[in-house]
Amino acid sequence: MAFSAALNPRVSDLSPDEDARTTAAQSVLTLTRLVISAPDLVSGVTPTLEHLVTHTAAVGSAYFQVGGAQAMTYQVRAAWGEMPQTLEMQHLAVHGLPADTPLMRALETSARPLFFDDTAAAPQTAGFPELGVASLAACPVCDAGGRLLGAFLMHTLEPHSWQAEEAALFSMVAGTIAGLAADEQTVQAREAALRALGLALEARDGETQGHTDRVTTLALRMGTALSWSPAQLQVLRWGAYLHDIGKIAIPDAVLLKPGILSGAEWTVMRSHVEAGVRFASALGFLPSAALGLIGDHHERWNGQGYPAGKVGEAISLEGRIFALCDVFDALTSERPYKAAWTVEQALAEIEVQAGRHFDPELAQVFGEMMAGNREHST
Repeated sequence: MAFSAALNPRVSDLSPDEDARTTAAQSVLTLTRLVISAPDLVSGVTPTLEHLVTHTAAVGSAYFQVGGAQAMTYQVRAAWGEMPQTLEMQHLAVHGLPADTPLMRALETSARPLFFDDTAAAPQTAGFPELGVASLAACPVCDAGGRLLGAFLMHTLEPHSWQAEEAALFSMVAGTIAGLAADEQTVQAREAALRALGLALEARDGETQGHTDRVTTLALRMGTALSWSPAQLQVLRWGAYLHDIGKIAIPDAVLLKPGILSGAEWTVMRSHVEAGVRFASALGFLPSAALGLIGDHHERWNGQGYPAGKVGEAISLEGRIFALCDVFDALTSERPYKAAWTVEQALAEIEVQAGRHFDPELAQVFGEMMAGNREHST
């Protein structure tokens, strides 16, 4: 197979073994932290390139970024590992990859990484056999408007069939760091790092696409309605980005199960909260209130939530706010096992659950906020 179109990599493909999955998550967090703290882009992304070579069959990897006065080429900004010793590769290293290269054209319209087992058999990789590259994986790097700015590439010198685990690792690692590399100013921007992590986790399952940004927007609207300061809103936003980061440690069979979970499976599913707090704490800079949101957003006002069974105001305020936003988005989003509820149905359910699942005062604020939004939209 020349072009691995069948590969639809998910983080859940990393390994069925929970320890391996946890290690992978910690690796991404470590790489993100390195990018954030790096003095420049090259030193920031080089550890990512090294990680890809070390943990896949790839012998070399590189980051290309658009450059030149007319933005007609993609220049090599960083590279790691073995590169083909061909004249064509030497020319590319000096002059860059032309913007009209079939691969870059393909990446312009691709929202996901592309995998090619044999570059000689795929039209999108025309020119790469002459470089000495036999198999290739490519992850697009785009700006906020979707314009292609560059790409992460990894390669072998012999044809190689990319495995699901390799594809998932590449998608997760390169996809996360791509969100930071898109703009060199974001090397120091923790905001971009946290959102990139949240979106990378969301990408493992298309049914929740857009969830991260939707619940973050709702949480910020709640914070604004409560007259929170910019610093408080930042903490709320950071926690919202990473609220489900612990799900990376949940096995595919549990997280993506279409039917009802067994008691044992629910125990596994609920463990994502503690895992999330561990992973988020590993970043080293999240405020305790953001960690509180991650740890408390499945708690319930009446003490029937998890993981700690906290009651009432023992639940962090950030966690109580976010619980409303998370449940509302879940109710109003379509899932394989249910149709999307209307806004009216979801708000009615939240009203019923006030004093049970939700802080009753915050539930009232949420209802008024959403009612005001409907009035402005009519």
